[in-house]
Amino acid sequence: MNNTWTTLSLLEQLSCTFGPSGCEDAVAEQIRSVIAPYCDEFLPDSMGGVIARIRGTGEESGEGIAPRRLMLSCHMDEVGFMVRSITEEGLLKISSMCGSDTRVLAGRRVLVGDETRQVRGVFGVKPLHLIKSDDRGRAVDMDDMYVDIGASSREEAEKSVHTGDFGTFESDYVVFGQEGRYIKGKALDDRLGCAVLCSVMRQVYQADTRPGCDLYFAFTCREELGISGARTAAHKIDPDYAIVLEATAAGDIAGTSPYKQVAHLGRGGAVSLMDRSTIYDRPFTDWILETAREREIPCQIKQYVSGGNDAGHIHKSRAGIRCAAISAPARYIHTASNVVAKSDIAAIEQLVLAVIDRLCGGKERMN
Repeated sequence: MNNTWTTLSLLEQLSCTFGPSGCEDAVAEQIRSVIAPYCDEFLPDSMGGVIARIRGTGEESGEGIAPRRLMLSCHMDEVGFMVRSITEEGLLKISSMCGSDTRVLAGRRVLVGDETRQVRGVFGVKPLHLIKSDDRGRAVDMDDMYVDIGASSREEAEKSVHTGDFGTFESDYVVFGQEGRYIKGKALDDRLGCAVLCSVMRQVYQADTRPGCDLYFAFTCREELGISGARTAAHKIDPDYAIVLEATAAGDIAGTSPYKQVAHLGRGGAVSLMDRSTIYDRPFTDWILETAREREIPCQIKQYVSGGNDAGHIHKSRAGIRCAAISAPARYIHTASNVVAKSDIAAIEQLVLAVIDRLCGGKERMN
């Protein structure tokens, strides 16, 4: 991609790229090529992630203690599955790598393979007329599902697919709604965060002045399968502060009780106070919310304790790291059709730039 890309055009490209957990190389290569002109160096990452550094000036103000290193993290992988066996009839038996909701899988188009080769298929289940009446309407167990790639035998299937191959959804990227306000696509959790961080990198690198502290941009692996990539990245960087960019379930749909609606599309990024893996650093979180208010950037608090993200391991790294998370509300997360609002993407990008400006701008520091 040339240097005329925008956050949204990059998001479309990344969304359509094959990259389930453990198979993120194609996504990593795209990101590396996009950000190469906008960083001072890449750090090696044996897990397969991409870590880029923008050197700071080391300048500090007299207010509080300036951070030496700020880590900004997002994950490259998407929900997916692995082929565990192939039946005599040429059907693929699979294991989920992310806890996908099987209710949304039947009949969905999928891609199976690796970074360089994929074949098309569809999720299949036993037909309705063969299901006992008591079992109709219930979620199907993953063991009872399969992927049909159009093969008539195991021998035919093995010509293009192997045990241990990866798979994920095949889904169109669509802009829809009044004035094109929404985006639908796969893997917006968390290619959205990746696109925003790439854009932030470009703007910081091309600014007239350098940040006061070193900035590390970590595009991590395997978040959907244990957050292992963020753990090793945080250990290598050893930051003072970390901000995780993520997508989170919205729940702002009909029939959901107000207190269970995690966040709302169109109200800006959702700042987390707590989730299932992290209690976020409250002074840092409050300071980010204050930044949003002062700069008049749309922002909201995540209203429901759910999920987890890279912060689950980052905050426990080494002697402990002060963490915050800013998430894009997404409807139908972990399906083939994540839905996000364009305005939230813009608001998150603005907020991250404002935080970098305040925290690392050499003018003011968080106490």
